[in-house]
Amino acid sequence: MKRVEITEEAAKIVKQLKMKHGDLIFHQSGGCCDGSAPMIFEKGDMYLDDSDILLGEVEGVNFYMNQDQFEYWKHTHLMVDITKGRGASFSLEIPLGLRFLIHSRLLTAEEAAFFNT
Repeated sequence: MKRVEITEEAAKIVKQLKMKHGDLIFHQSGGCCDGSAPMIFEKGDMYLDDSDILLGEVEGVNFYMNQDQFEYWKHTHLMVDITKGRGASFSLEIPLGLRFLIHSRLLTAEEAAFFNT
């Protein structure tokens, strides 16, 4: 079971960004700029520490969330998507006139048991 997945359209953009920038990471902090929008960075451009939780991998890119943010989202399944429009962040898709966003739903009982939430 996966806690985080990605739409086909968003996966296409991730592939494009990987070709241009190399290894990448997703991070969702709940902080400034786009708030809780997932942001994608070149691997090494985002400092990760013990407060960042690896939720999974989408399109070969690790997806991290800050533990404080995770407390709000731990009962949800996340779907990374893409939409037109400029976000207010440093995420790599912004110059393309696009921004990543999250669609969420509550975990099923089976998923919740699997993830021990």
